[in-house]
Amino acid sequence: MNKEVQAYNDGQSPEEQEICNALAEEINRHLPEAENKIWHAHPVWFLDGNPIVGYSKLKGGIRLLFWSGQSFEEDALQIEGTFKAAEMRYTAVDQVKKRDLARWLKKAREIQWDYKNLVKRKGKLERLK
Repeated sequence: MNKEVQAYNDGQSPEEQEICNALAEEINRHLPEAENKIWHAHPVWFLDGNPIVGYSKLKGGIRLLFWSGQSFEEDALQIEGTFKAAEMRYTAVDQVKKRDLARWLKKAREIQWDYKNLVKRKGKLERLK
């Protein structure tokens, strides 16, 4: 795991550390080719420079965010923001369902909107895959 990401995880409460470490482990397992770094103060994984998945600490727990998640057609993921992102929130590590996460990560690789060029396109998203 990226040292900065591990430092981020280590900076969380014990319960949140467990969630963050479980998420990072599964993301790294299912997206081994993804670049992983701290971006806008939280861990994010990129494919070809395009943000795919990340997580962050919120007041009520840890938010797992899929940039193209609204296109996954997954009822468990909640709409986030005005673009195509969707999220899942966790307050305990036993809420992280590896089977669901694996399916979402597969879709994250297969279904992508071009966030990398969002500013260049003046806020207009285009589908990559």
